[in-house]
Amino acid sequence: MTTVRNDWQREEVTAIYNLPLLDLVYKAATIHREFQKADEVKVNTLISVKTGACPEDCAYCAQSSRYNTGIKPSILERDEILRLANEAKKNGASRVCLSASWKHVKDDSTLEKIISTGREIKEMGLNICCTLGSVNKDQVERLREAGFTAFNHNLDTSEEHYHNIITTRTYQDRLDTLNTLIDGGMSYCSGGILGIGESDEDRISMLHTLATMRKHPFSLPLNTLLPIKGTPLENMKNVEVFEMVRMIATARILMPETIICLAAGRTAMTEEGQAMCFMAGSNSIFLGEKLLTAPNPEVNEDMNLLKKLGLKSV
Repeated sequence: MTTVRNDWQREEVTAIYNLPLLDLVYKAATIHREFQKADEVKVNTLISVKTGACPEDCAYCAQSSRYNTGIKPSILERDEILRLANEAKKNGASRVCLSASWKHVKDDSTLEKIISTGREIKEMGLNICCTLGSVNKDQVERLREAGFTAFNHNLDTSEEHYHNIITTRTYQDRLDTLNTLIDGGMSYCSGGILGIGESDEDRISMLHTLATMRKHPFSLPLNTLLPIKGTPLENMKNVEVFEMVRMIATARILMPETIICLAAGRTAMTEEGQAMCFMAGSNSIFLGEKLLTAPNPEVNEDMNLLKKLGLKSV
């Protein structure tokens, strides 16, 4: 019987990460079946309520106001958000995540709109979560009372590499936000991006940080960088699928109860590559033609793949 731990040592994480790949996948797949329903994949949709004009300088992001990426700032109205949520439900999604490109949540009419719209989405029978930047205790309470069940705030990478990617907030700021969510009784989602110039040690460090939080993430999204013209990382090389498989398998062993989401970057993967990610312990994807500004596989492609693999969308 596998024990869920929060006291992993860095050396232990390193040893797991560096296992021969097929041995690593086998170990992860075994643990996956112990804690998760191995034939189920949770299907989510991300709706960008406010896109672009972000004050942050994240080197990978098309939404930063500091880079010329061709993204026009926009804000969705309530009716359009509800339409997209309803369409997502018809396509098989069980969770909707509302996203706004803020550095931190402001107590203004936009937050009120997200809260009220979130209530309406929940009334559709969908789970509702959000990603809005950093958040304070009172805001967490308001979101939780409105029916939001999770809040996303990614670490992105290791503490050691973080300053090379973002300078407009610190790694400690990120950790403080996660602890605010934990203190407020809100499940949190947090993960990172592969292919942003990080080393294997940076990947190990990020996973070690999440695995030793006093509460593991409800969901851990893992993304591969899709280089965007106009950003500082526009010339980065694509990540090999085996690198993603290794990250997923390591995360599954360290955090058996966590949902592991195969997020941005699936358009660059073959069906066989995605299948190996599911085998290694991933059990969540996003539906929809875009993840914020990044392309995503078409709904029919996803559903056909799950059917081929004998996986059920939930």
